[in-house]
Amino acid sequence: MTGSYTRSASFTITDTRYVGGKVAADLRILHNYYGKPSLASIDDYAEEVALLLRDGYLGTVDYGFRDAATNSWKLRLRYTATLGGQLTDGRPGSLPDSTELTGYGFHSFLTYSTKFMLLTSTEQDKARDGLPFPRTTGDAPSALAGTSTAGNGYARNGTGVARDVYVAF
Repeated sequence: MTGSYTRSASFTITDTRYVGGKVAADLRILHNYYGKPSLASIDDYAEEVALLLRDGYLGTVDYGFRDAATNSWKLRLRYTATLGGQLTDGRPGSLPDSTELTGYGFHSFLTYSTKFMLLTSTEQDKARDGLPFPRTTGDAPSALAGTSTAGNGYARNGTGVARDVYVAF
């Protein structure tokens, strides 16, 4: 079932946790198919999405499997923060289950929004300190040659994420 939503003045952490819960459902499907990410880490990833969405600090967050030698994605789920306007709330799932990922490690990469980048360094540190786990800096893995499927998203009360699934050839 799909619905459209618009943002109202009553936007809350509950709304963003709803969206984070849908991201967590996708990650649980990855775990069921491929054994990663660990079940223990999924709730932390969901809470990170919720907190960053609540404050308008999420740009994109990627989860998937990469070739560490080339720093390139083999399978990537990308969630891009979407605020305001007409948002679609879809069902989690519809993920590829036949991708050969033996030998590739699970990886996540996050970018912050422009709103976050406009904060002072002290404000940025405070925002990062409130997240469930620390992230390190690094280069984004590349998506060299493959297919990308967009069109699914998760939203509630005017905020959400658009999902894109990339699979390397």
